[in-house]
Amino acid sequence: MMYNRILLAVDLTDESIKVANKAVALCKATGAELTILHVIESLNYAYGGDVPIDITDIQAQLQETAKERIAILEAQLDVPVQESCISQGGIESEIHRIAEEKKVDLIVVGSHGRHGLALLLGSTANGVLHGAPCDVLAVKVVKD
Repeated sequence: MMYNRILLAVDLTDESIKVANKAVALCKATGAELTILHVIESLNYAYGGDVPIDITDIQAQLQETAKERIAILEAQLDVPVQESCISQGGIESEIHRIAEEKKVDLIVVGSHGRHGLALLLGSTANGVLHGAPCDVLAVKVVKD
């Protein structure tokens, strides 16, 4: 199968470059366009909507930090990036939404493999796999 549009969903940790390099290799092999996505899990979402403080400044800072880190990641890649997106909400649902919106053929995510069924894929990778509108490549990430 030929991939035309690849969505690289990254958490912007130091291991993101390893996942990105897999997406880059696929882009080179298939001529696909690359879109990068980082999802900031909303603090309201993460804590069930009951956050007793004003989190506007915190969310703005998270957004700014994500922009800076995506720019650094993009500069390390050996292919042009079609678009970079920063989204806010539930991680898996936002990845699915953006994948559908951008009509991507493949989602590339990192897999840390921690516990339970997530031992196989990692909890986020597992969540992305279920309900994804396209193929999903879970790249095993091992901390150095």
